[in-house]
Amino acid sequence: MPVNPPARKAGARALAAQTSRDRILRAATKVFAKHGFAGGRIEQISTAAKSYDRMIYYYFGSKEALYIAVLEDTYRRFNQAEQALALDTRQPVQALGELIRFVWRYYQKNPEFITLLNTENLHRGKYIAKSERAREYSSPVIAITDSVLRSGAEQGLFRSDLNARDLYLMIASMAYFYLSNRFTLSSFLGENLEAPAALAHWEGFVVDAVQRTCARTG
Repeated sequence: MPVNPPARKAGARALAAQTSRDRILRAATKVFAKHGFAGGRIEQISTAAKSYDRMIYYYFGSKEALYIAVLEDTYRRFNQAEQALALDTRQPVQALGELIRFVWRYYQKNPEFITLLNTENLHRGKYIAKSERAREYSSPVIAITDSVLRSGAEQGLFRSDLNARDLYLMIASMAYFYLSNRFTLSSFLGENLEAPAALAHWEGFVVDAVQRTCARTG
């Protein structure tokens, strides 16, 4: 039987290269989340990835390009998780609750998401603005929110004047603000906002607040 060793070798090399690139990207995510763009050093990343500085430059070109790739990958993973949601829009109230809980719990389980966005906002969005992919990751979640709202309006359960973008910003802001400021707020309020009971309470509050905003009255 004829064989084609060169093709197999090329495929193995491509797989090894992708594995190496992914390992660098994961390491860079942790380093930039902890130290920010300015504080994150290439040598820290290569050590964490068990790689070499030259490989980082080979795959990404520069520290800035690597940082942008990290931001893109952060949005991509969030986008993939959103797309995996199986919401039944025929039950819009329940679907909206599931969407809210998804956002809230994703932020909790992926603290680097919030940390990286905080850092990038300190840079006034300088680096994410250079991304050619960031905007494409925002479309699915807005479409999901819009489909839930339209279903609710058609059934007479939700107001018909709501904008999906506005509602999603409301959900994201209530979840994001609490988690990104939980340490200072805990000191200011004199209570542990990271306690399980406090987290569960806020989740319920956000669900109730958003659903009340959507509910049709009269």
